[in-house]
Amino acid sequence: EQVGVYSGATQAYLGDRVDQVYPNTLRAITDVELFVLPAEEFAHAVRTWFPMALHLLEGLFFGTRASNTIIGERERLEALGSLTAGLTHELNNPAAAAVRATDTLRDRVTKMRHKLALIADGRVDGTRLHHLVEMQDAAVQRASNAPKLSAIEASDAEDEVTDWLEDHEIDRAWDIAPVLVAGGIDPAWLSEATDSLGDENRQAAVGWLTYTIDTELLMGEIEDAVNRISGLVDAARQYSQLDRAAQQPVDIHELLDATLVMLQAKIPSGVRVVKEYDRGLPPIPAYGAELNQVWTNLIDNALGAMNGSGTLTIATWRDADRLFVEVRDTGHGIPADIRPRIFEPFFTTKPVGEGTGLGLDISYRIVVNKHHGDIRVDSQPGST
Repeated sequence: EQVGVYSGATQAYLGDRVDQVYPNTLRAITDVELFVLPAEEFAHAVRTWFPMALHLLEGLFFGTRASNTIIGERERLEALGSLTAGLTHELNNPAAAAVRATDTLRDRVTKMRHKLALIADGRVDGTRLHHLVEMQDAAVQRASNAPKLSAIEASDAEDEVTDWLEDHEIDRAWDIAPVLVAGGIDPAWLSEATDSLGDENRQAAVGWLTYTIDTELLMGEIEDAVNRISGLVDAARQYSQLDRAAQQPVDIHELLDATLVMLQAKIPSGVRVVKEYDRGLPPIPAYGAELNQVWTNLIDNALGAMNGSGTLTIATWRDADRLFVEVRDTGHGIPADIRPRIFEPFFTTKPVGEGTGLGLDISYRIVVNKHHGDIRVDSQPGST
């Protein structure tokens, strides 16, 4: 506590060059006698009697503050680089899927035009054409409501459809069956839909039907891919908070979810993510982008501790006028001998080149200094 008093007095030496905020307080727990000097007189005495000491003290204070600013920016740049790489990877997958689906869709539409040419030649009469269009509409409706099948269920269904196609002498049965099954089509439906067309038109009808379903499925893939890209862009905006005021009321769950999306590429397949959110929590005034940096550091550390497998739990709850956020992992835990040091700047347990030792220090300063909160650790093997 003597250090606390000295720290407060140090600020007074710097005059109007910094905010006059004393970061520590002192409370007497026994009777004491105090020798009190007015701050202005004490400052004048120190400047006059010990100018060199004052010069060194100012150099230490402002030098440390400048270093901390540079270090903080470096840590943010490293985190941004990692997140950008992950986000690029995440965006590339749906973008590539949309390109592939669009290319395939172009081919299917071309083949459907060829089928239309056959109809234009008069090879299918009006009544049968009307039935064909109704069959097409029914197939589209069926495809949009097709249930998701497991690999085994899909394989069994494809075998049944393939047998029906081969029994009715439909070409390329092995190639057509997976598309029909994906669209929810089974042998009973095929029989009902094509029997009235006659054997001579069944091949063309099934081909038309297959192209219709394939086109519908491909458009669904493109829609899913575009929605995924839109979701990632929205998460990136939410994470960065670039379009928002520095401090404003935020939904803590939106911040946590955006951070999880941004870190998706770093979450191994063997790690299960569990959310235990108290949805009744109100918005809180906060620096959203900086809190996201805290979640990033905590989640990244948790993932590193689990070595590719385990459970990551994000929990929120309220206790009186405090909002709690917990990041819990099932990793190896933090040894008791180093636990008191984990919030020290530059202290890291990671190998050289893999950690800066700044993540928790920055997190501590964001939570404690900027948000008047607290950050603590409880750790044992299997639960941190």
